[in-house]
Amino acid sequence: MESPAGKRPDNASLKRTELNSRSSVERKQLSKRILARVRPFAPLLALIVLSLLIGAVNPRFFEFRNIVRLASSAAIPMVLALGANFVIILGSVDLSVEGVMAIGSVVISLLVQNDRNTNAFGLWGPILAVFAGAGIGLLNGCVHVSFRIPSFMVSLGVWFVALGLATFILGGTTVRVVDPAFRGLALHYFLGFPLAVWLALAALALCWIIERFTTVGRYMYAIGGGEDLAILSGIPVSRVKVIIFTLAGALYAIGGMLAAAQLGQAQALIGNGRLFSAITAVVVGGTALSGGEGGVLNTLIGVLIISTLANGMVLVGISPYVQQAVQGILIIVAVALTLDRTRMKIVK
Repeated sequence: MESPAGKRPDNASLKRTELNSRSSVERKQLSKRILARVRPFAPLLALIVLSLLIGAVNPRFFEFRNIVRLASSAAIPMVLALGANFVIILGSVDLSVEGVMAIGSVVISLLVQNDRNTNAFGLWGPILAVFAGAGIGLLNGCVHVSFRIPSFMVSLGVWFVALGLATFILGGTTVRVVDPAFRGLALHYFLGFPLAVWLALAALALCWIIERFTTVGRYMYAIGGGEDLAILSGIPVSRVKVIIFTLAGALYAIGGMLAAAQLGQAQALIGNGRLFSAITAVVVGGTALSGGEGGVLNTLIGVLIISTLANGMVLVGISPYVQQAVQGILIIVAVALTLDRTRMKIVK
């Protein structure tokens, strides 16, 4: 083929064209590598920038009293998001958060000192409440793996079963908790922070240990990265799934207990709206909905982003309805950024 001047391109021109094309490919590969290295730190950078912006608008944001308020508001979402985080890394979805919270709060409220009966089981109350939540999580996992029903459908059904059970137990009423030791989770402070915050941090530490140093944690990532390959590798997929759902149920029950301690009462709708905030925190923290990516520390950052955003909008004076809209936009953006579309041939 001849050039517009009627001459064939010489070897030097061909080499320049080849070099330009090669350098363009190398620049694209370099930008991808840089993006891959920066991407894990994006949620942390977003949290820092968000905090600085809110602090610039309202300096009270950095006051210790507001930090305590922020930590207190993040305690329950932290515990709930930890359970949802494990299930999502597994490649599944658990929608039973609010139902299990209801069961946990009802059980604890009826076993400690309350205005409904004369029970005072002390430490056995929280233990039995956690076992109740774990039992519901166990049911979730067993039905999911035994009947091969999608996890979101099973957990959706269990959500309403647990919610109905909690409503039936209380008869649609509210139980007031008067146990001073249990209420101390919200009212007693250690090093300036409520005991609920320290309990949430203990749950965070336990989940981090499970994630990093146990066989279940390693298998969880393997299953989320590719269940077929995990099965071929000899990983007991069904057993791991049941364990993860059981652990998530126990964490949701702890969230319900903390909510009952903060409010001083328990009711069937105590977890209303908590599902969305838990899933949002997990995704905003960088855990991919496709599974196999993310972790406990990512979820911590996600919870802090959501709590900081809510706290900052209150300080700035933004309407609660606008806050919900912002959270909705935030989860869409987070999913768009964390979803690996190269692994998806079809989007349904």
